[in-house]
Amino acid sequence: MISSSLVAAGFLDPWTTFLRFDELSTMRTHRYSDRFSAVRVETTGRLPDAVHKSSSVEALLVSMSLRPVVARDYRLWVDGRVVPTGEIPAFRANVIDLAAQPAMWADRGIHYVHFHLRRSSIDDTSADLGYDRVPGFPLAVAQEDIVLAQIARSVLPFLRSDAGPPPIAFDQLELILAAHVAQRFGGARRRRAAVRGGLAAWQRRRSLEILRENLDGHVRLADLARGCELSVSHFARSFKASFGISCHRWLVDRRVERARELLAHTDTPLVDVASQSGFGDQASFTRTFRRLVGVTPGHFRREHGRKGSAR
Repeated sequence: MISSSLVAAGFLDPWTTFLRFDELSTMRTHRYSDRFSAVRVETTGRLPDAVHKSSSVEALLVSMSLRPVVARDYRLWVDGRVVPTGEIPAFRANVIDLAAQPAMWADRGIHYVHFHLRRSSIDDTSADLGYDRVPGFPLAVAQEDIVLAQIARSVLPFLRSDAGPPPIAFDQLELILAAHVAQRFGGARRRRAAVRGGLAAWQRRRSLEILRENLDGHVRLADLARGCELSVSHFARSFKASFGISCHRWLVDRRVERARELLAHTDTPLVDVASQSGFGDQASFTRTFRRLVGVTPGHFRREHGRKGSAR
């Protein structure tokens, strides 16, 4: 968790973070940088002033309420005008153009997840899927949206952790969110049939080469797309068309494959198997291995490892 005073001083993590505000909070403005981000916000006291939001690029603020909001405890301004919200149930979405410089004030007990979604991502994804550019997004407040609700729920564990999500998985999430917001809130219109082809042979070779060099997952979709001379959204779709899975899933499968080899043929301790296979920690290694293989790493080693292997 990062306090609002550190954020005001310029230490905001540009990826994911958890902000807690109270009556002593000093933040008055929040300007998003040029990248996709997810921020969980909680108020534990009455804010002294509203927080004004903007972005360094054309972008939308896509927000999801995590708990019910009482009308008297929340105020929203867009283009300098108060927006009536009434009582807001849990898991309702706001979509606001950050060019309108929205502002928010709250008393204690407000819980939201805010996504900073760049228009460039929306435009690229729409074009790649065969849709016209959405000219503008009308203000949407307290809208029921089961897809955004599930996306918000899925990122919550990463907003409580210092580790954050795998970068390439977060890149994929940006494309999914961009496509959904364009269709659901922008009324995107189809221009042409989407191109269904996969990667060319040289692009398949190059993308796998880059992925194998980065089994720890620190590679970005932008790096892979650049290596294949494609846009990010075009590359992500073409990779899946070629291999049947996303880049992130390909990486996870290769990590598990590497872990199986180490468990079966070496005495390497489990904590080192995790790191040598590209997992950030032993806990995430155990969870992922059990989910994909059906047993824990220790059980797998007992069944398949050589006699006397380290546990």
